[in-house]
Amino acid sequence: MNYYSITKDEWDKKLEQLILSHTIFATLSNEFGQDYELLKPVDIPRITYNNPKPATCLKTFFLPAKENVTSERKTEKPRIIIGTPNCDIEGLNLLDEIYLDNDFHDTFFSSRRRNTIIISSDCFSIREHCHCVSYGIKPYSTTTADLSVIQMNDSVTFRSISKIGEDFIKNLVSADALNDNGIIASIENKNRDTEAHLRDLNKNLPDYSKTGNLIENSDKTVWKKYSSDCVSCGACTTICPTCTCFLLIDKPGFEKVKQMDACQYPGFERVAGGEDVLHELQNRFMNRYLCKYVWKPKKYKSVACTGCGRCIESCIGKINKNELFKELAQ
Repeated sequence: MNYYSITKDEWDKKLEQLILSHTIFATLSNEFGQDYELLKPVDIPRITYNNPKPATCLKTFFLPAKENVTSERKTEKPRIIIGTPNCDIEGLNLLDEIYLDNDFHDTFFSSRRRNTIIISSDCFSIREHCHCVSYGIKPYSTTTADLSVIQMNDSVTFRSISKIGEDFIKNLVSADALNDNGIIASIENKNRDTEAHLRDLNKNLPDYSKTGNLIENSDKTVWKKYSSDCVSCGACTTICPTCTCFLLIDKPGFEKVKQMDACQYPGFERVAGGEDVLHELQNRFMNRYLCKYVWKPKKYKSVACTGCGRCIESCIGKINKNELFKELAQ
């Protein structure tokens, strides 16, 4: 991995030029925090760097909530996504395993992946429910993304991760190779500080593998307790970087619509005969965690929970899965 540097003013000017040839989404500050927005020249000063985390997860750019899979596709401009935290980058690893599988290759997902440059953002601070390090994930990207961006004072530093990212940087005329070991050391120190803060915040949280064992060997008492506040809204699955269950709906005119589904919805596993093994709320509630911590690890290399904490933040019932896991670990 190589480091490159460019002044903030030059980078902003380059973004103005790139908007003409690319569709760019960036994390912009707003009254609620930050989220991805379609970038316009006037919004460039609102781009946030190195702050966790956008309200929307990365998966929505590759797996829309609803799409017609039989309609004709229009040619789209190349796409750039700026400001993605590493918890979402790691979630994309699992999506790649699922949707780029040789036997079940999703052409729409694949096309969007090829058409997108991902510029991740090192996290130099944390949110209350961030817990990526508990599951072996760093708060900065070294794989899967194309570049990682760091803003320090009046300069912007890029860490190249992929060949696509390296080529992108080399096309920025004003970007120079960064040979200042002091700046690189400062970035690495900030990353270590963030890791230490996350470890301290989540010191009692069991790791990914142990959590799976705890869930698999638990009784129903704890699930009944925590599910009593669940309203089956599906917010946790919708906002999750790795939940991707979907329905394929037949429409008139031989059209098929792919629509995101959620295991927390009543009727998720109901079959034509009326049987529904997840009819009871506590079973649906537990099902999500069995999927993430027990079943998916048996089939895929990538983790199915990246510790972003969005499910806790979005829960109407104020359910904190980490408190549940801590209780199981007692």
